[in-house]
Amino acid sequence: MQRVCFLLKVRADRLDEYRERHAAVCPEMLAALQATGWRNYSLFLREDGLLVGYLETEDFAAARAGMEATEVNARWQAEMAPFFESLDGARPDESMTPLTEVFHLA
Repeated sequence: MQRVCFLLKVRADRLDEYRERHAAVCPEMLAALQATGWRNYSLFLREDGLLVGYLETEDFAAARAGMEATEVNARWQAEMAPFFESLDGARPDESMTPLTEVFHLA
């Protein structure tokens, strides 16, 4: 099982709306995440907009590719892109660069 952690930056003026959107993620998106191997997926948001994502999956590349193939993800990424800083034209899911794990207490 891979543990994956990534960082993104939510625009300060969109924090409340970002929280609202994630309080009511559509069932179709939740089902797609589960079907493509995303497990124990959490997002943590700091008041300055720093977003920390964490998930577990058998194969992160395959999990990302599986989501990329879904129509619900295409819609979600298009809707979410304006919430983020510094995407340089990429979708949010394309900007999820995993951090290097340096310690894990098993």
